[in-house]
Amino acid sequence: MRRRISIFGATGSVGENTVALIEGAGGREMHEVVALTGGRNVARLAEQARALGAQIAVTAHEDALPDLRDALAGSGVEAAAGTAALLEAADRPADWTMSAIVGAAGLAPGYRSLAHGGVLALANKESVVAAGPAVLSEAARRKARIIPVDSEHSAIFQCLAGEPRAAVERIILTASGGPFRTWDAARIARATPAEAAAHPNWEMGQRISVDSASMFNKALEMIEARELFDVSPDQVEVVVHPQSIIHSMVGFADGAVMAHLGPSDMRGAIGYALNWPDRAPLPVERLDLVALARLDFEAPDTHRFPALRLAREALSLGGLAGAALNAAKEVALDHFLARHLPFPAMAAVVEAVLERMNAEDALMTRSPRAAIRLEDALSVDHLARIHAVEAANKLQGTRMNRAENA
Repeated sequence: MRRRISIFGATGSVGENTVALIEGAGGREMHEVVALTGGRNVARLAEQARALGAQIAVTAHEDALPDLRDALAGSGVEAAAGTAALLEAADRPADWTMSAIVGAAGLAPGYRSLAHGGVLALANKESVVAAGPAVLSEAARRKARIIPVDSEHSAIFQCLAGEPRAAVERIILTASGGPFRTWDAARIARATPAEAAAHPNWEMGQRISVDSASMFNKALEMIEARELFDVSPDQVEVVVHPQSIIHSMVGFADGAVMAHLGPSDMRGAIGYALNWPDRAPLPVERLDLVALARLDFEAPDTHRFPALRLAREALSLGGLAGAALNAAKEVALDHFLARHLPFPAMAAVVEAVLERMNAEDALMTRSPRAAIRLEDALSVDHLARIHAVEAANKLQGTRMNRAENA
């Protein structure tokens, strides 16, 4: 029987790789593609939907619907747009769903897809950062399986296969250090969006590339690891590994450390999730360890990259602090990309929001984990965005005043 598949975020980097792997594994002849969703690149979304014979293609932007309909005319693929259409697509039964919408926008569709009791291939780390207890509880209730697709968490998942969780002593996330690993603080302060998006190892979208440069991507992954693998915050470590060959490691109670090595290619983690619990050949480069010759490691610098410190603070606060951190980060990133704020100010925005919400919003830090609902996470997300806009505007105003007085 053909497996039913949906891909949320099909036109992004992870989505494109997922589509390519599905096409390489028989495409529409071997898979029943239920839904594909994307953003404004409706021409590509329609091309994918036609090639895979999708039931429905959804753009997140309602004003792009006419163009999507035109691109799909005569194909038999249904076209739809907007948040309600995304959720309706998620409600359509699927055996395997890729959650690759970037940011908190991917939370609700991924959550809704769990109702089918299939596999949720989770590339949208924000889902568990913002609402981990609710998402994991829903997966357990629906007997769904979450397979992480972040390269780091896929590596951890694979290292833990067959291992008793009680024997886990620590989880070691690796970070490339991004394009600014060797830059001093003064140079980082002048960084442009183009420089921040130029990742040295990985080919990713603009937003996640900038998050990697600021190490906010790693900050989110620290929270994600705590949630997905049910470890305490102090069991999650970060080490800088410039080559991006070791994707993460797990340390065990007997002193052994198990590492997952592979090329810097997201098709490895995507393909593992697509074929799980089996392994299938994938079109990725094979490592030449002799050519590699060496693997380097460094301690992260939380002065130049305060995102890691802020992740520790959010983990210490608990509750829905992860939802607040992520929402504030997304707003701060928007302001940086628009050149309204310098690169280091993104962390300042997030810190201001965490401090304010810890003082003012009891829901954020005082919700018992077992009682956290999706609605709670969305409420904190909404409020944190309001506070983040205020903090960003304040910082922008201060910056402009300094420039005028200089």
